[in-house]
Amino acid sequence: MGIAQGPVGQAESQPTQSPASRRPPKTVTPQTYSIEQIQAGQLQFSAQCGFCHGRDAAGGETGPDLTRSKLVTEDNRGDKIGPLVRRGRPEQGMPAFSLRGADLAAIVAFIHDQKSKAEALGGGRRSVDAADLATGDAAAGRNYFNGAGGCSACHSATGDLSGIAARYQGLALLRRMLYPSGQPGPALPKVTLWLPSGQTIVAPLASEDEFTIVVIDSSGARQRYEKSSVKFKIENPMSAHFDQLAKYTDDDMHNVYAYLDTLK
Repeated sequence: MGIAQGPVGQAESQPTQSPASRRPPKTVTPQTYSIEQIQAGQLQFSAQCGFCHGRDAAGGETGPDLTRSKLVTEDNRGDKIGPLVRRGRPEQGMPAFSLRGADLAAIVAFIHDQKSKAEALGGGRRSVDAADLATGDAAAGRNYFNGAGGCSACHSATGDLSGIAARYQGLALLRRMLYPSGQPGPALPKVTLWLPSGQTIVAPLASEDEFTIVVIDSSGARQRYEKSSVKFKIENPMSAHFDQLAKYTDDDMHNVYAYLDTLK
């Protein structure tokens, strides 16, 4: 458990504002797609993009919520999404994708369909105030941080977390605690593959499902391997944080938040 910090001195604006309380930006050019194309895009998106952006395009482990993306809002049938997908954003951890035109068009259809659904929901929920979160016991949180939670194995109240509550308040601090994003462009998980030929490959993990692993090779191309034919090990620097989500009780979360809120 812990918090991966952003750039030194960077504070999030509107620290108590919940993303769900803001309405998604309205699509500039409304567009519709066939159900067949949307369904095909859902499969492609899940395999190619879901690892980072979530299977519903609403944000995942390392990728942003595309239903609230300015680029998607201004896109017209892939004129902005397509070029971005093909060139990638390596500096932000997004590789370039080489996709068939029909597959890319289907992904665009799925993204826009998800965005339309998000717009229909509308948002508008009440913002989260810091007082809503300040129900924990800071002393109990400190004990959990240094004991059962195992947080102190990687983090220090006088080291990397020193002053964290001065930079993040309320919901922003809780988000950093539960879903740390790290520095801009967080590194992709790394996978080591041992091939039947005896070759060992170490590369960033692009995606994974029950049967296959897709890695990004040194040229930026995506290479697919069947899990049944290789030995592999995945190292995700954020895995400890994700594992912790299944261990927290409500009291643990509020107590650790209360403790972190004292680190000003």
